[in-house]
Amino acid sequence: MSIDIKSMGYVRVASTDLEQWRTFAGKVLGLAEGRGPNPDHQYWRIDQVSARLVVVPSDVDQLSAVGWEVADPRALQEAREHLQKAGVAFEEGTAEELAERRVQELVRFSDPWDNVFELFHGITYESHPLVTPYAARFVTGDQGMGHIVVPVLDDVEALRFYTDVLGFRLRDSMSMPGEFVGKEPGSKVWLRFLGVNPRHHSLAFLPMPNDSKCVHIMLEVEDLDDVGRALTRVRKHKAPLSATLGRHMNDEMVSFYVKSPGGFDIEFGTDGLTVEDDRWVARESTAVSYWGHDFGGGH
Repeated sequence: MSIDIKSMGYVRVASTDLEQWRTFAGKVLGLAEGRGPNPDHQYWRIDQVSARLVVVPSDVDQLSAVGWEVADPRALQEAREHLQKAGVAFEEGTAEELAERRVQELVRFSDPWDNVFELFHGITYESHPLVTPYAARFVTGDQGMGHIVVPVLDDVEALRFYTDVLGFRLRDSMSMPGEFVGKEPGSKVWLRFLGVNPRHHSLAFLPMPNDSKCVHIMLEVEDLDDVGRALTRVRKHKAPLSATLGRHMNDEMVSFYVKSPGGFDIEFGTDGLTVEDDRWVARESTAVSYWGHDFGGGH
């Protein structure tokens, strides 16, 4: 038995400058501002779910938690039992936290590198249709919100923890020279890409510490034109481009990367690969991208 995570449900970000986030999320990414219980927080929508991205005031700029959705109360109870058996300490969400996240139950725990994860069920969704500011439609449904890449310090232990303890499935790997992350020359470290649903990967990890506690978050839209329009808005609002337009090898996403006010990147893309678990074979890709994705930002 392992935990049956269905998808990435939401992301919570701590911010020292909410106005920057309002411009970035609304005007650059084209997310729809929603409403929520706390007037000091920002709630951003990309689909029927009441909020997929929540930005909260803080004295630091970093990712504060990722919410992973399970099916129902029984699935969450099985997750609690599985975490207990694996020796992972967790805490129950308080009544206030449940109300703020608009979920029925949640448990919170950290991975061995202090990345904070929340398992939840019963999130609310809205009756009125979503109209994003620039009419982009985001790819969610059974693929969830998107994907996230988190920093770890030990790629071997990370693969064990995320697959054995959390139930993610290996979809793809990429090796990097160890010296990139301060290991001895000639050694190798692994980026691993892990999935839980038809999206090629919902979670990946990079064995390198990172102050913002996040490498990037990916949001996917239905049309290439929406990616192009977003790229135009990146230039218009002078948001720092982290990587030019390109197509990844592993999930085939056509995307660009832009630096968020949180210090981590947002990957904004389209045409991502979907997979069927019973037919999928994990392989090692030999490059980040088929073309593009100049991480010098094209300068």
